[in-house]
Amino acid sequence: MLVIPAIDLKDGQCVRLKQGRMEDSTVFSDDPVSMAGIWAAKGARRLHIVDLNGAFAGTPVNAEIVQAIAARYPDLPIQIGGGIRSLESIQFYLDAGVSYVIIGTAAVKDPEFVRAACVKFPGKIIVGIDAIDGMVATDGWADVSEVLATDLVAKFADYGVEAIVYTDIARDGMMKGVNIEATQELAQDSAIPIIASGGLSKLADVAAIREAADTETGAGIMGVITGRAIYEGTIDLALAQQLADGYPDLT
Repeated sequence: MLVIPAIDLKDGQCVRLKQGRMEDSTVFSDDPVSMAGIWAAKGARRLHIVDLNGAFAGTPVNAEIVQAIAARYPDLPIQIGGGIRSLESIQFYLDAGVSYVIIGTAAVKDPEFVRAACVKFPGKIIVGIDAIDGMVATDGWADVSEVLATDLVAKFADYGVEAIVYTDIARDGMMKGVNIEATQELAQDSAIPIIASGGLSKLADVAAIREAADTETGAGIMGVITGRAIYEGTIDLALAQQLADGYPDLT
């Protein structure tokens, strides 16, 4: 199971939000490219980048920073989300060296866009599902739809989606632990691998999500994203990855 460090971009800086609120952000670095290098040195096997400004604008805003990170660390797989609502945006990021592109809001509002993207860019498309009380939120989490997360995952089962990033918004940035029950339910019912997000705060949380990843049905949980915990030092990324790899005596 992958432990994936997150770099959230707002106004060119590396920040973390609480429950997706742009007005409640903490700046952790003015140099996101160097921050990516820190996580690479810690043994990150993938990097999760979100263009927060792009998510609200509906188009990439911090794309030059993403380009710079991909150019500086070409051997580090990157998944990028935020404001990706056209095939042209996907092509741009893939040409820049990004490995996977995350479709969020557009997946809810225009599912056929996801299908077209999977056809044009096979193996490169991840769907981001962000939920509050099981209901999918869109537009940078500003709007809550009437679509159940479980229903949306089921819709994409035969599209060729590479993975689902599932975020429990109520826990994001709050250091309260991952919503294990909801994530496991999605993983057991889904033919698409799940990447958990939101709330990771300590090594015990990594152990819990790894245990939940072992399921006899569904595609399972392939990774977990960590943000505030690694920036504030309550989780050491290298140790977390060792624990995810099956070393049981680290908690």
